[in-house]
Parts: sequence; structure tokens; C-alpha cells
Amino acid sequence: MLGGAAMAAEQEVVLVPNRVIYPGEAIALSSLKEVALRPGKVRPDGVATLPAELDGRVAKRTLLPGRYVPVNALREAWLVERGAAVQVVFAAGALMISASGVTLEPGAAGDVVKVRNIDSGKILTGTVMADGSIHVGAT
Repeated sequence: MLGGAAMAAEQEVVLVPNRVIYPGEAIALSSLKEVALRPGKVRPDGVATLPAELDGRVAKRTLLPGRYVPVNALREAWLVERGAAVQVVFAAGALMISASGVTLEPGAAGDVVKVRNIDSGKILTGTVMADGSIHVGAT
């Protein structure tokens, strides 16, 4: 009896969807269920099965109930949407120039996106920052 309890304690628990999750839908912990892996089975590579890997991420394709979620089927939630008004910032040493812009594509923090300067109409390429601003560099 004790051996069975010890074996159960060693089983790895993973998270899988408990319902269909559609592309573009944010994944909430309430849409996942815990499943214990069979004894001796290890968590496969290339799949997200832990809360930190899944919670708040967005499905890039349909995720089926009870199936592992491939890491490449997930993306970070967009920090800026297409058509959003953003602050565009250029900084070089002590020089800092900021302007208003409109994003031409969505992006998460760290993504490189195109943005149109509202005043000049020029299209710039910059990096989405954690505060939602777009930092551009000299080319």
C-alpha cells in the first residue's frame, strides 16, 4: 500500500485543455485541467504543460481537449494592437525625440513592428517596449 502511495507521489502532473481553445483566444487556468502522467512516462519535449508556460498566452491554432499543447502553438498576448495610437521614441545619448504614431501591425514586448508617424506619414520600424511605446533607432 505504501509503495503505491510513493509511486503516485512520483507521477508528474501536467496541464492540458479541458475544452476546445480557439485561435486568438487567451488561455486561462480555468480552461485547463491537471492530468497525471502514467508511471514511467516523462513529459514530452516541445510541449507546454506548466501553469507559467500556459497562463495568459494566446493560442495560435485550435487546441483540443486532453491533448498536449505544443509550444509553437502559443504566442505572447499582444501589447499593442494594429491601429493603436502609440508613443514613438528615438533615444541616442542625451538626445530624446518622441512623436505620436499608429501601429501597422500588432506586437508583444520585444517584437519589431512597423509604425506610421502621425505628423509626417513616414513608416518607421521599432521595438515594442514593456510600457507599450515603440523605440526606433537610427538607420
